[in-house]
Amino acid sequence: MTFASPDIARLGGHTMGTTWQVTLVATPSRDLHPLHAGIQAQLDTVVAQMSTWEAGSDISRFNAAPAGTALSVPEPFGHVLRAALDIAARSGGAFDPTVGPLVALWGFGAHAHARRVPDISLLDATRARCGWQRLSLQGEQLTQPGGLELDLSAIAKGFAVDAVSAWLRTQDISAALVEVGGELYGYGSKPDGQPWRVLVESEPEADAAANHPPRVLALNDLAVATSGDRWHHYAADGVQYSHTLDPRTGSPVTRAAAAVTVVADDAMHADGWATALTVMGREQGLAFAGEHNLAARFVTRTADGIEEHLSPAFQRLLDAQQAAA
Repeated sequence: MTFASPDIARLGGHTMGTTWQVTLVATPSRDLHPLHAGIQAQLDTVVAQMSTWEAGSDISRFNAAPAGTALSVPEPFGHVLRAALDIAARSGGAFDPTVGPLVALWGFGAHAHARRVPDISLLDATRARCGWQRLSLQGEQLTQPGGLELDLSAIAKGFAVDAVSAWLRTQDISAALVEVGGELYGYGSKPDGQPWRVLVESEPEADAAANHPPRVLALNDLAVATSGDRWHHYAADGVQYSHTLDPRTGSPVTRAAAAVTVVADDAMHADGWATALTVMGREQGLAFAGEHNLAARFVTRTADGIEEHLSPAFQRLLDAQQAAA
């Protein structure tokens, strides 16, 4: 815990295999230890419910349950799952919270197999175990149809950001910038009256080679999440395989964008839609974002270098923030 100024404090720690940081406005006399402990408790709750890396988590219990088992799931878990199913339906299956077995088959995630291209028969058999349409969530009751494995890693970090932000408001924190593994949400103003400003990044190589200006967003009751092939991938026989799976084909996304950024009212939806648009690809993803008023930014590698493409909603957001600056 360190103070950056008499009125701004920074807290940080580890969760979900990554780091978290909260920058908040607080009086100099405020004891930060309860805030740090409370933030960590919020994040630990998300892990206890939604981490496939924890054998005793709610999601792991569901994944291991026999066919026909109905489990009572806590409301945060149900809230995230309902959002995931909504994005799955609206995206035409580009997002699917049941692709856990496919993620593992291609060598990623908590239960990763060896990193190699799977045999087609094994791939087909694994695909047959997936499918968000097989899920039945009625109120708090989630029924295991048999062999279905949930994976909420593409949306849970965003929810964790929202959970921490909501908890901070209950602690009379009037302004904060919350970040978990690169997903961000900001609310309120800094002591000088300015909003929290963040640089929208893709990757150092792409940003250095880009011919577009740096994109800076003011986050006042806004969230931003970025997905892409920078973070987890491997190469086999000269082909690069991304950790982002296309549920519609059962295979890693080909020619994945260097980065897809989505700005939304909450980090959970920004996180989920960033993954869905990455799966769709630049052309389909931009068209979808335009049709559904999603603020999205695609950074792609081409033979001519790095290109940036903005959805109309993203451009309007930049224009509005520039006008207000």
